Amino acid sequence: MKSNPPPSDPFGWIAEQDRGRRAAGLRRELRPRPADQPLLDLAGNDYLGLARHPEVVRAGADACLRWGAGSTGSRLVTGSTRLHAELEAELAAFTGFEAALVFASGYAANLAAVTALAGAGTLVVSDAANHASLIDGCRLARGATSVVPHADADAVRKALDGHRGPALVVSDAVFSVDGEAAPLPELASCVRAFGAALLLDDAHGLGVVGPEGRGSAHTHGLAGAPDVVCTATLSKALGAQGGVVLGPAAVIEHLVNAARTFIFDTGLAPAAAGAALAALRLLRREPERAGRARAVARAFHERLTAAGLPAVEPDACVVSVRAPSPAAAARWAADCRAAGVAVGCFRPPSVSDGISRLRLTARCDLTEEQIGLAVETVVRTAPAG
Repeated sequence: MKSNPPPSDPFGWIAEQDRGRRAAGLRRELRPRPADQPLLDLAGNDYLGLARHPEVVRAGADACLRWGAGSTGSRLVTGSTRLHAELEAELAAFTGFEAALVFASGYAANLAAVTALAGAGTLVVSDAANHASLIDGCRLARGATSVVPHADADAVRKALDGHRGPALVVSDAVFSVDGEAAPLPELASCVRAFGAALLLDDAHGLGVVGPEGRGSAHTHGLAGAPDVVCTATLSKALGAQGGVVLGPAAVIEHLVNAARTFIFDTGLAPAAAGAALAALRLLRREPERAGRARAVARAFHERLTAAGLPAVEPDACVVSVRAPSPAAAARWAADCRAAGVAVGCFRPPSVSDGISRLRLTARCDLTEEQIGLAVETVVRTAPAG
């Protein structure tokens, strides 16, 4: 029997997918920025204005000079330094948790927490609008996942009802697309009614939520509880790089022994650890930065809605404005950039509801003039419809 010849181009299918993305207005491309970016940046996540703060930058440089450019290995081999331990201790103390474990990224921290805490027989209840890293963690976990409607505590309760065995409720604390907070008191009530655990991703809450920026769990009295675990990134409010899992000491010890992205990944670079530690200490000295960042977000929302744009009311520092289509969102973002203002552009599959948006991230160091420029630019370039 004659076999079919192999395809001449094994990656030929990529061109077809690319044509589909172009037709739908969903093609993405890299845009390297210069060191001296001339644009007003409302696209990054530097909420507290610390990524270029001299004290933070100097601490990162000093850590690099002292410990080397890389951590040289996994955390269990050579990748743990005294600097990592110091950062973990101070993160736990600041947020109110018993212990902390630092990872090379927030993505790795979420994969670790979900997969290590959702073994076979575990029911994972996941919010439909969760970040991709939580979704991927659910896919990799050996437990069964039930995806529930967004921010619906009753749906979580129904999913838990009748399950016999361990259960883990997984949710962003502040959702990354529209910037709204999860119903944390209601979720905590659900997990306690059924003996489940709660895993919160506070990437967009650490440093900005609460009077001193101690995060969502601390603000709602959940930090340090035996049934609550929290993840966060060091690359947003703290202006550095890396991720962290916070929780009971027994959970953190379990991750050291069971989390694959901890055991098999190279540890966080010393420069990032040093910068994050300096940023955390600066925030403790200047807690007003958190309130100022949230005030800027509220100003964005109030002025954009007053101009007739469909902006979503923020609970932290993310302000989204909905666009009529993916192509319109891309053009809108490009027009803003041409006018000197960089904004985020969120299109499927980054948005679970299929609605494209511009996303503005508030920073505590924005002046009144910059806030006015940003609002005027977004309003003036808004697409019809």
